[in-house]
Amino acid sequence: MIEAQSGDNPVATLIILHGLGADGRDFVPIAEQLDLSSIGPVRFLFPCAPHRPVTINGGYVMRAWYDLLGADLVSRQDEAGMRQTQASIEALLAHEKSRGIAAGRIVLAGFSQGCAMALMIGLRHRERLAGIAGLSGYLPLADKTAAERSLANRDVPIFLAHGRDDDVVVPARATASRDALAALGYAPEWHDYPMAHSVCPQEVADLQAWLLRVLA
Repeated sequence: MIEAQSGDNPVATLIILHGLGADGRDFVPIAEQLDLSSIGPVRFLFPCAPHRPVTINGGYVMRAWYDLLGADLVSRQDEAGMRQTQASIEALLAHEKSRGIAAGRIVLAGFSQGCAMALMIGLRHRERLAGIAGLSGYLPLADKTAAERSLANRDVPIFLAHGRDDDVVVPARATASRDALAALGYAPEWHDYPMAHSVCPQEVADLQAWLLRVLA
């Protein structure tokens, strides 16, 4: 895991989960573009997924938060792998709280697979988080969310952003996730951009504005 701070004695923590095949270094340059100085020093955590065979890639071993079993992402899901990642990120959240950062000062964010895990874990976390940010991803285990979600996070701020030309997580998958969250009573802040499965400067600016609001 990579850890960085914008100053001593951080007052908030941003945990960013990378996408399939990447590692914790992937989002360091993007985090460095965020100017959160008005809220004080911030700690950034970039955990790395374990190496595992990925079915959709012919069993090739790469960093993945869970196995991908099909191109549509949701008809068959690696629930066991997701639960393992949930446990590891919950342990990271507990450790961060032990270092003096309250749950209400922690934002859980992720890209693609990392977005899926941020949504899954954040909605189930037993203490209210500052927010959940999901980039270019989707809601996994959607049919279990209502039963498993935490009442503490029933109104947690959610930032969702997606590329209109994404051919990895197609836009319809993302909008279906957005609508599923809305149907459960959440109010996700939705953004889309003229890009593929990536991150663009306007997205970073919009994410920064949202972070400044939820961490104010």
